[in-house]
Amino acid sequence: MYVVILGAPGAGKGTQADILSQQMNLPHIASGDLFRQALQEKTEVGLLAKSYMDKGELAPDEITIRMILERIDKPDCASGCLFDGFPRTLHQAEVLDKAFKEQGKSIDKAIYIEVPSEELVKRLSGRWLCRNCQTPYHAISSPPKVPGKCDKCGGELYQRSDDKEETVKERLKVFFAQTVPILDYYEKQNKLARVNGNLGIQGVASEIISVLGAETK
Repeated sequence: MYVVILGAPGAGKGTQADILSQQMNLPHIASGDLFRQALQEKTEVGLLAKSYMDKGELAPDEITIRMILERIDKPDCASGCLFDGFPRTLHQAEVLDKAFKEQGKSIDKAIYIEVPSEELVKRLSGRWLCRNCQTPYHAISSPPKVPGKCDKCGGELYQRSDDKEETVKERLKVFFAQTVPILDYYEKQNKLARVNGNLGIQGVASEIISVLGAETK
């Protein structure tokens, strides 16, 4: 089963993909992880992506798509995988479908984790990281015992520039502008399922598993 997991930054895509990956025994393909790995290994695709990132630009669709297609060509993806953070644009969704069609495959389901914008801003702008050990904290849901200090190593906590409220709002604006056409695209194919992302981690996971379970019956 090939499943696309969609959701705004802060919706919990990665967490849900991890849970599903273990429960369904399917590889979790996160575009962000692939980029980091390609950069680390200095692959041809990684160096191409780096040339854009060094200029503060997003890597073009062609590079992202090439990296994804190389990954799903590996044997562990032969019977399915979970896409997290891909496709990000309508063009990526169309190219993925075309590549799959040539291999006699198709996307079975696209899951959209819906979370209201106000909640996303609250989740993202409350995130803090330890400068030393990178342990994550949240001002509301998991605050440190001592404000500004890491519970584990006593390191200073800092907020990433893209987690500041104004930046978060801008990121969300870009996300929704790009994502609405993708939702329409999968909806027209009767493949889209919307899941309430405000049910807590296990609640959301149960909803998704229930949707996918119905799909396999």
